[in-house]
Amino acid sequence: DEARFGQQGTITRVWARTGSRPRAVRQTKYACLYVLGAACPATGRTAGLLAPSLNTGVVNAFFEQLAREIDPGVHVVMFWDRAAYHTTGKLHVPSNVTLVALPPRSRS
Repeated sequence: DEARFGQQGTITRVWARTGSRPRAVRQTKYACLYVLGAACPATGRTAGLLAPSLNTGVVNAFFEQLAREIDPGVHVVMFWDRAAYHTTGKLHVPSNVTLVALPPRSRS
């Protein structure tokens, strides 16, 4: 599945004259990184892709890479949530990959 890593700023108190409590934004810079990954529990082999955004094109690029890394004769089953870019008809799922959709409102 994929994950997004990043940090957003929070509100903090700053030093000021006695009796005042001004607020300021702390650490306003942030960046997101999406990580798509698959792992075989039997062999420990993995495949992954890092991307600055996540959409159908990125998922297709991940599938292309995964298809190159899968040994011939191996079939992959992936449990997949129902995000729009996971359910679109524009996905190019390799023939040796089966996607199993998680039930609605399920949490991993």
